[in-house]
Amino acid sequence: MADLSLNIQPETPEDDLAIEKLSERTFGPGRFARSAYRLREGVDHRRELSYTARIGTLLVGSVRLTPVKIGGVKALLLGPLTVEPPFRSRGVGRALMEASMKATKASGAKLVLLVGDEPYYGRLGFKKVEHGRVKLPGPVDPERVLVAELAAGSFENVSGAVRRDYGRD
Repeated sequence: MADLSLNIQPETPEDDLAIEKLSERTFGPGRFARSAYRLREGVDHRRELSYTARIGTLLVGSVRLTPVKIGGVKALLLGPLTVEPPFRSRGVGRALMEASMKATKASGAKLVLLVGDEPYYGRLGFKKVEHGRVKLPGPVDPERVLVAELAAGSFENVSGAVRRDYGRD
């Protein structure tokens, strides 16, 4: 009998094609127009903070973190978090988030930003950003802009445009 237990592991380069196909199935072509996607274009995500979920050899979920800056402050943009539809509401997304956030905190990162649903992400430490405090490229519902402080007070006095962080400055 096959092992059906969930296996959460750091992402590897060999996962790229399967993750891209999963994102295509779950988000469709509209994903390219989203503000968060625009911030990810041309910037390598932090593979060591990004995780995959497998049941046996089947990839059933993925989460990635990409470096950004809010104003001039370094942060990470979480997403996409994606889970194969038949495996949703089974704790896969939460397991991916917990592994990724634990690794992110251990890396010394202090802020994680995302665009998502507060009822879901709030359970994992994310809070709404006050309207107008951060500006994302393109249209975004301000009710869905969330931040998690991985060090107490790390979001105090942080505001401004969110932009790609190429790590050159």
